[in-house]
Amino acid sequence: MVEFALVLTFIFLLFISMIQVILLMHAYNTLADAAKEGVRYAIVHGTGNSNCSGPSTSSTCSSPDASPYTNVQTVVTNFASLSMQGVTASDVTVEYFSQGSGSACSNPGCMVRVTIAHSYSPLFGLGWPNLTMNAAAQGRIMN
Repeated sequence: MVEFALVLTFIFLLFISMIQVILLMHAYNTLADAAKEGVRYAIVHGTGNSNCSGPSTSSTCSSPDASPYTNVQTVVTNFASLSMQGVTASDVTVEYFSQGSGSACSNPGCMVRVTIAHSYSPLFGLGWPNLTMNAAAQGRIMN
């Protein structure tokens, strides 16, 4: 009977650990997909229409406010929330830059990078530490 209890305890911990790793991989894949979705939104919408996603000096942007990246951040947080990840706008960083010089640029042909740094806490306590997961994607602005 003692051997059964020891084996059962080991198998239970192994099973819980496998579930935790699966949930961690799911969370990372969700963050990576959310970053890709944010980049897709930014490169498709660009800065030349009413749904602009980045900094622009043009008057075509509907709300040139202090934080011009709110549209991209909203897309990322909405995508991540569909998969029960509590990503906030402060977890999302949006950068527009010219590929050659690295200076800020939001014109067609420039690059946009979306980075997510999200604190992940395990579902089961059991002494597992909280992790900061980072996911990033980048693409070229089309219009």
